[in-house]
Amino acid sequence: MLSLSLFAFLFSCASASASEIMRRNTTACNNSPSLCSLSYGEITHLGAHDSPFVRDASTDYSDFGNQYYNTTVQLSAGVRLVTGQVHKSDNEWHLCHSDCTYLDAGTLESWLSEIKAWLDDNPNDVVTVLLVNSDDATDSELGAVFESANITDYAYTPSSTSAISSWPTLQELIDDGTRLMTFIASLSSNSNAAYLMDEFAYIWENPYDVTSASNFSCLPDRPSTVSGDTAAALSSNRLPFMNHFLDQDIGLGIQEPDVSAIDTTNGQNGTGNLLTSADTCKSAYSGRQPTFILVDFFDKGPAIDVVDKLNNVTDATGRVAVPDTNKEDDSGSTTTSSGTYVGLTELVDDVKSGANPSVGNWIWVGGDWGSILGGGITF
Repeated sequence: MLSLSLFAFLFSCASASASEIMRRNTTACNNSPSLCSLSYGEITHLGAHDSPFVRDASTDYSDFGNQYYNTTVQLSAGVRLVTGQVHKSDNEWHLCHSDCTYLDAGTLESWLSEIKAWLDDNPNDVVTVLLVNSDDATDSELGAVFESANITDYAYTPSSTSAISSWPTLQELIDDGTRLMTFIASLSSNSNAAYLMDEFAYIWENPYDVTSASNFSCLPDRPSTVSGDTAAALSSNRLPFMNHFLDQDIGLGIQEPDVSAIDTTNGQNGTGNLLTSADTCKSAYSGRQPTFILVDFFDKGPAIDVVDKLNNVTDATGRVAVPDTNKEDDSGSTTTSSGTYVGLTELVDDVKSGANPSVGNWIWVGGDWGSILGGGITF
């Protein structure tokens, strides 16, 4: 007969083995078991450009929308970087596309709460948020919103206020519960919220204002200290950020996403395709793949297939296909009853009718958007 102590020992060993088997069989980091041991900085994260600005029935298919599906759908489908523009409206911090008059996606707190809910439900995933700080919110102001959204417990705090050479692995971030990376473009100080990382202290970007499929470039563009100098960008330890979205000029210096080319832009064939651009940049970066790839309409291409190729992922699991509910509409400008969403075509029509509409600090006067604009408005 087994003694109680021996039985307890054997039972504990069996339980540990079963637990280890279950962990090996079920754990995937960012939808792949093969990514768990890799550092945050050495893999490629798919990004949804202007994530909260959606072109669907909720916005009357606004031309200002850069995605067909909301942030929760994006994350569930494999997006791991979401970006948005932060503006102040009615003494609150909102997510607005260029100006709250034209597309207001609601408060920053509400959006962060949505991301927090997704993180709660997906404990093996690391998500990156990049906020364009359009109205110069301070770290205290943004930190208060993060606190209100109850998301700060997930926030990762870096070991340095400048670029670091070694990032934690995805598994380490998951084990530590610090599964939210937050970058702000830009932030003068983060002394009151150390988890808010000033983007260009840690990241460099290629050019983003591209209107010809043959003009995508791998050269560093921002920050200015490494502009045009790939060697300097790489030696700075900053993470490579690849913008890859194509715009078209619709008149009067206004640009919008080139939807007609989106399958090529996000795909693997044709001029300006995502795979060729990513491979070209990887070669230019001495074999280092872009840490982030930012696209419009992420589900087209689909862009996730290119990211899987870069990450050598053949074992993707847990992704949820986008719902077949969004009827793409290019019928022109529309306005909701609240006046929150206005199409770009309506903006152009206003100008042609003799009106002088404004977008943020820019106003159409005398045949131009003014000296502040410096070449056009890009949506």
